Amino acid sequence: MARELHLNLFINGRGHHETAWRHPASTKKALSDLSYYRDLALVAEAAKLDSIFFADQLALGDELAHAARGELEPLTLLGALAALTERIGLIATASTTYNEPYNLARQFASLDHISGGRIGWNIVTSWAPGAAANFGQDSQVGIDQRYARAHDFVETVSKLWDSWARNAIVDDRERGIYALSDRVRRAEHRGNHFSVAGALNIPRSPQGRPVFVQAGASTDGRAFAARYAEAIFTAHLNKESAIEFYADIKTQARAFGRSPDQIVILPGLSAAIGSTEAEAKRVWEELNELSHPSVGLARLSSRFGGHDFSHLKLDDVLSVEDFPDPSQVQASRSRAQSITALVARERPTLRGLLHSLAGARGHFTATGTPEQIADIIEDWFVSGAADGFNVMPPILPAQFSIFTSEVVPLLRKRGLFRTEYSDGTLRDRLGLDPVPSRFDPAEPVKRSA
Repeated sequence: MARELHLNLFINGRGHHETAWRHPASTKKALSDLSYYRDLALVAEAAKLDSIFFADQLALGDELAHAARGELEPLTLLGALAALTERIGLIATASTTYNEPYNLARQFASLDHISGGRIGWNIVTSWAPGAAANFGQDSQVGIDQRYARAHDFVETVSKLWDSWARNAIVDDRERGIYALSDRVRRAEHRGNHFSVAGALNIPRSPQGRPVFVQAGASTDGRAFAARYAEAIFTAHLNKESAIEFYADIKTQARAFGRSPDQIVILPGLSAAIGSTEAEAKRVWEELNELSHPSVGLARLSSRFGGHDFSHLKLDDVLSVEDFPDPSQVQASRSRAQSITALVARERPTLRGLLHSLAGARGHFTATGTPEQIADIIEDWFVSGAADGFNVMPPILPAQFSIFTSEVVPLLRKRGLFRTEYSDGTLRDRLGLDPVPSRFDPAEPVKRSA
């Protein structure tokens, strides 16, 4: 079977450029208006994309005056969209640092039932420094401790999701038997961070559990992804970095006894698309002209754990010495490393760096005609840099409409992307094996070649 390209739409505000909310081509709807997300989801579903995705932030941030904030809570939003769509996958972020396993297991099991098996969980440890104070903590715990908790968290919820057999409910009115008690087992998890008795009070969901999605790229993040992730949203500023990451994750997966094709790697792609290159370039120019330096500085500071960059002048040429050591950052370590690597390589001014990061926060940005964007996607796909892409339009819905109407048909003509959905769950669509059940170890499970 030929390898198939996967595409996910990452919905963020009114677009992934930080000034998209001001651009005339972006939606005028409020970020709390369900119809905005519904319309985007339906366009993505009509284009046969694999899934849509919502990130999450657990703190408001300090840049509200000049940046659009106030999106809906992702799990609540997924519940609404599950009822308004039919086939497309639905993925949301939920933190292992600021949640408890039993509640989260119930929420995702419910969503998987409501959607008919279309749910994915983006597993994050929450790097934003401001989140801790919203959950009764004086300071953010270190990255090593966050990942240790995340490992225990995933082990706990996995046992909870597996506490029901597929056939536990018989609903036999004649005999007066609703469920087979020997087909429901307590989780009895005892870990370093969590002690949970179980069983879950919701039956096994259509997928067994949500698809595990992950986005960390630090050393800890890569090891976590290689062990657990089934889809990875990753950020790279160039193809060479993406190829290195792709090979490393697949190699680490083998070391854990996993088949590499059971991890779908999706780099972020934020493309400004126009009928000509000049028209596409104008998209970035218009967006950058609307930017406010305070927003970019606040975001840069958060990536480096709250470091103060206010002493730097906007038109000063930067050097690596202007930044804290990325290996010591307790926030988004992988993104801090990516930013300092860009500074070492290109020596931008602070203004230039902020413009670069404003477009997609460290993800790959592209500029061109539909044909040129399709060329980039195909090149990364066949070069071992990606299994598909996390599509991050700079302006929503305008740039996504161009992507679905002009780029996706080109990918189909090249035999890279589906023309129709296949039957089954999100897990099936991504080519992932079924989740085995401890109740039925002998039941047949599809294995990859």
